[in-house]
Amino acid sequence: MRPFLILQLRPETEASDSEFNAILAQSGLEKKDVHRIRLDQNPLISHLKLDDYSGVIVGGGPGCVSDPIDKKPVIEKAIEDAVMGMMGEIETRDFPFLGCCYGIGILAHHLGGDVSKEKYSEEVGATDCALTAAGKNDDMLVGVATNFRAFVGHKEAVQSLPPDCVNLVRSTTCPFQMIRYKSNVYATQFHPEADEKEFELRINIYKNHGYFAPDDAEKLIEMVRAENIDMPKKILRNFVEKYKN
Repeated sequence: MRPFLILQLRPETEASDSEFNAILAQSGLEKKDVHRIRLDQNPLISHLKLDDYSGVIVGGGPGCVSDPIDKKPVIEKAIEDAVMGMMGEIETRDFPFLGCCYGIGILAHHLGGDVSKEKYSEEVGATDCALTAAGKNDDMLVGVATNFRAFVGHKEAVQSLPPDCVNLVRSTTCPFQMIRYKSNVYATQFHPEADEKEFELRINIYKNHGYFAPDDAEKLIEMVRAENIDMPKKILRNFVEKYKN
């Protein structure tokens, strides 16, 4: 099996390491099965060849593609430029891709879609998601219940479906929770890798990043601990099973 390429956009080591381990645990992959790159440490990835990989998984991050370029920290701009630099070939080849959270902004922005903070931001916590008619017949959602809960927390969102994309999952607060471009390029707004423990860690790490009032952290942690999020991880498993050969 060719390895899966895992690109991480989180500059906080604790968050990045925890996310990486969560992706492995939820996908069924082992370290020997992947090539991990932290784009905050190695943003120059133009030398990579997609033919060396079974697929690409992009993690989340605190950045927003819709933020003005002159307002983005240098490292955030470098991270965004690096992953955007791969999207042209991924799009053209319809290469297996799964973008998680930040990844849906990357994909939609690359395709010329409208990504902004105008509507559909979601507070940190869990939300009710539902498969669309297309989602019920998509390979990535085999075994996922028609209605399920998933962890979210984002300032920006896709405002309208980009050309040649299909909406697979929606919620009442954000209509585009999971989309597919062509046949093999996927992205989710929710976090398919995150369980309760993972999200509690992120609340503590990002409590001063503008997602919520810092004083609300303990209340959010209590809410997260009361959840039992199980369905989203099946998407990672399905992605690996479909493309590993």
